[in-house]
Amino acid sequence: MLFLNGSGSTIEAVSLLVDYFAKSFTVAIHDQRGLGRTAVPKGPYSMAQYAADAVALADHLGWKTFNVLGISFGGMVAQELAVTYPERVERMVLCCTSPGGDGGSSYPLHELALLGSEARADESLRLSDTRFNEQWFIDHPEDEMYRRSVVATVDTEQRRGELLQLEARSHHDVWNRLPNVTAEVLIASGTFDGIAPPANGQAIALRIASSEYREYNGGHMFFIQDRSALKEIVEFFNLH
Repeated sequence: MLFLNGSGSTIEAVSLLVDYFAKSFTVAIHDQRGLGRTAVPKGPYSMAQYAADAVALADHLGWKTFNVLGISFGGMVAQELAVTYPERVERMVLCCTSPGGDGGSSYPLHELALLGSEARADESLRLSDTRFNEQWFIDHPEDEMYRRSVVATVDTEQRRGELLQLEARSHHDVWNRLPNVTAEVLIASGTFDGIAPPANGQAIALRIASSEYREYNGGHMFFIQDRSALKEIVEFFNLH
């Protein structure tokens, strides 16, 4: 299973998720260009480059075909990969993501970069789950992880990589090419996601012949909030 990560995220940040899926699959994951331990090459970057990077990893491993799990930005890369190299993808799960174009785009996170750090953190929290406010965190201490994750600071070079990734993300649009996808696809959304609303996931499902849509109780990180989500993702891949 090729694991494609979200905006600004790294292997280290999702290590628990990788460990979970590694119980059932051989998992390949990389820090995408500009992030984590990967270099920050001169930009701009394109979504096609991110998809080509992922395929290059599969080639390096000798994987002619493979399953794909794409989360948020990783779901955008997964779509670009599946429409460009349809013969490579067997089954695919797209979590909390959008097709772009007439199918709907995810929230323009690059615009948040113009805000101060505190305002950016507050807005990121609100978008992550539309239910989030101070009272919510008091009543649901398990969601405090969201607050900690969005206020984390990064060094200047790492921030440059994140901004280049956000710029590439702003041009994502596979809407007219989605019918090219031949893999069986599960599209999953969180009911309270303010970044990639459920309507965007539903739109993806309408464009891919062998697909199904499921909605979970949570926000942008519903697969952590709704315990049935990860179990059903594993079951979907295991149907192959």
